Amino acid sequence: MYIAYWLVAGPLALFYGYSGMLKVIRSRDQLRPMMSWVDRVPVPALRALGAVELLGASGLVLPPLTGIALPLAPATAGGFVLLQAGAIAVHLTGEDRRIALNAVLITLAAVTVWPATRL
Repeated sequence: MYIAYWLVAGPLALFYGYSGMLKVIRSRDQLRPMMSWVDRVPVPALRALGAVELLGASGLVLPPLTGIALPLAPATAGGFVLLQAGAIAVHLTGEDRRIALNAVLITLAAVTVWPATRL
């Protein structure tokens, strides 16, 4: 089950680590080409979202690696399911209706919950 966890949680953590870092360090103008919704969100909320994604990525990686606080891994994966549900709602209420990536991420996060409970 350990290998199954890393097969789904590894790419998820990499994605959220990268995405979170971009949201924390880049300006709104730099993010606009890849995230058209950034104009509808205040900059402090955008930075907070990036910080949540970075913390979530570490919540997927650190508990299984250290063996400390293992219940955080499935809680983090469940949190990413909720995060993506909100992201889909933001995309559908705006002009940007592209939710394919969000659908993949919500599926990966939901699948990650099960092996995370077996660690």
